[in-house]
Amino acid sequence: MSYDTGWFKSSKSSASSNACVEVRLTDFAVAVRDSKAPDDGHIRVSHVAWRSFLASLR
Repeated sequence: MSYDTGWFKSSKSSASSNACVEVRLTDFAVAVRDSKAPDDGHIRVSHVAWRSFLASLR
């Protein structure tokens, strides 16, 4: 049985690959983890920091 954990893969990742970044949005922060090692923890940043990071990639 699978259930929604709130984590989703980057839009730049292919559906068949597990080598990607996964993101989880909350009311207070954005969590980011490595899809190859989801149990190894994650980093959490503010929404402002996440938007700034994404803007720097464009």
